[in-house]
Amino acid sequence: MCGITGFVGFGGRPREAAARIANRMGAAIAHRGPNDEGVWLNTHTTPGKSNNSIAFAFRRLAILDLSQAGHQPMESACGRFMLAFNGEIYNHHTLRQSLKRTWRGTSDSETLVEAIAEWGVRATLKKCHGMFALAVWDRRDEVLFLARDRLGEKPLYYTTMHNPHNRMGNKKSNSSDSTCFAFASELKALRQHPDFISELNPTAIAQQLHYSYIPSPHTIYSNCHKLPPASILEVRPAKNTPHPTSAFSLKLHPYWSLAETITESIANPFTGDAHQATDALEELLLGVVKKQMLSDVPLGAFLSGGIDSSTITALMQANSTKAINSYSIGFHTADFNEAEYAKAVARHLGTNHTELYVTPKDALDIIPRIPDIYDEPFADASQLPTFLLTRMVRKNVTVALSGDGGDELFGGYQRYTSIAKWWRPINVLPPMARRGLAAALRTPPATLWRTLGGGMASMGDKRFAYFRRLPHLVQKLAEVLATKDPFEVYAQFVDIYPSHLTTNPDMKLVKATPHPRSDFFRHEVADIPRLTAIESMMAFDTARYLPDDLLVKTDRAAMAVSLETRMPFLDHGVVALAWRLPMAMRIRDGKGKWILRQVLARHVPPALTERPKMGFGVPIRDWLRGELRDWAEHLLSETALKKSGIVNPAPIRQIWNEHRRGQRDWEYPLWNALMFQAWLEKHG
Repeated sequence: MCGITGFVGFGGRPREAAARIANRMGAAIAHRGPNDEGVWLNTHTTPGKSNNSIAFAFRRLAILDLSQAGHQPMESACGRFMLAFNGEIYNHHTLRQSLKRTWRGTSDSETLVEAIAEWGVRATLKKCHGMFALAVWDRRDEVLFLARDRLGEKPLYYTTMHNPHNRMGNKKSNSSDSTCFAFASELKALRQHPDFISELNPTAIAQQLHYSYIPSPHTIYSNCHKLPPASILEVRPAKNTPHPTSAFSLKLHPYWSLAETITESIANPFTGDAHQATDALEELLLGVVKKQMLSDVPLGAFLSGGIDSSTITALMQANSTKAINSYSIGFHTADFNEAEYAKAVARHLGTNHTELYVTPKDALDIIPRIPDIYDEPFADASQLPTFLLTRMVRKNVTVALSGDGGDELFGGYQRYTSIAKWWRPINVLPPMARRGLAAALRTPPATLWRTLGGGMASMGDKRFAYFRRLPHLVQKLAEVLATKDPFEVYAQFVDIYPSHLTTNPDMKLVKATPHPRSDFFRHEVADIPRLTAIESMMAFDTARYLPDDLLVKTDRAAMAVSLETRMPFLDHGVVALAWRLPMAMRIRDGKGKWILRQVLARHVPPALTERPKMGFGVPIRDWLRGELRDWAEHLLSETALKKSGIVNPAPIRQIWNEHRRGQRDWEYPLWNALMFQAWLEKHG
């Protein structure tokens, strides 16, 4: 795991200036790689024209081949290609067997650059099993290639910049203009470039407020983009360009397709029985986990005690002759605490287990770091315990395996079955009846729903804890009654931020701002024919929610403390097998991950893992009324909201007052607004 950044620049940039910029950009992501650093420059002057610069900067977290043989940027033996690479290629030993080379070391970076020299970028990436973001400069053809892994585990940003005033003041250049294409693992590195454009993106702001994250290719900045997963971006100097802002030709090429994988898997369904399917999945996962345990440094596992993390931990232990390290997070609030379950699983498996109990003060202490860790507004509240967990894990190990991806592939989210159940009766009702029922649900005061929900949740059975969210669920049900199809139901279900909070025409973010609704969801699965409603939701979450929310959360939290994370469920072979399985093997009797439960039951008694899902949920609702109240009041004060000029102060103040007084639970839209305000205060 590492950090990469660099740029290709034209005009007015002498070698010394290019080196200073590259070093600053690399230093900004030093946390991603504290073990080594490197800068490579390729500058030249074309007669009668300006200085041109190609620069790569690299920060290394040494995992494989800890020697200097793994130093980057790395040049191919033939001298044609220069590589800056972040990630791990799990099958690199197999790839080496196909390459006739005299190897300098044992790193997967060397395997990768030599494979590219032999087969080219696209063909090499199709052979690779792993997670990665990389940049390759082809000296012969003068082309920059950027690429990202299939599911989007590793991040990569890019931007094109033009400075007509040449702030570097290169007097030797015949032109005062400078044009630059830059890339980086994190936005903070791009901000170090003197020509970076920091204009805010209204569409991205709307998406973050509504969905907690900013979907690719958008970023918080209008002129900056995320490279989509499974893509290669080919960057060439444009020929005969009429304007300096068009100095680069950008072509995006997919080398793998989730839609095609799903379509092909459904067309080639698994034909064995349930026992054979369990055998096949267990065998595949055991092999994937074994490959992902390849490391020259200590490694461990995130263990929440749920199905996904318990399965990965169990398979790691099955692949190890000694006790592996496992780690969990706990809360003193019973509704959110899974630490006891994780401890029971660890005890059964015989792992070397460590746990950390999180307090509101722990969260408050790290909140000031959130805008810098994530670089743009990001509001998945489990970012807090995730960071605290990774910080604890890093004290003992350098690599940790995670269960991310199990829900999306095997139907683990309760919303899949809930929406399917909701849509059937809703679809039967005529539109007039729907509107009448919605009005009836909105008539009782929120305090009534809160009282009913609280009473049911306090009945002593943890299975009823979900009813604490009854007011929110009633509100959502009223909203979805007006929908036309399951896509609109899903859009309403996952939309956190009420529309009236962002529709003040006096604010910068107005109603006319493009708002991602059902079309946003339809577009992602438009190329996959004949999907059921549940399959469509699972496909969308794999393509969007997973890479743009969950993997962002884990990568930034872990890399902030120099910890590498790996996700065995995201191996593309596992993805293909999951979609070959009939839905009845993934969701059965209203319960998701049926097939994973069968695999896990071979290693851990079901009694230790069968319970309502919690994940890394956080008691934000209570914290905002307690220890986080003053912090929230500062950011949501009328003065702060008016100063930002983005959201409508009056309704925000209203829901904040309702929440802090206990009249209604608004923790999710409030957290989205707070994360935006916190980021804006730091970087706006």
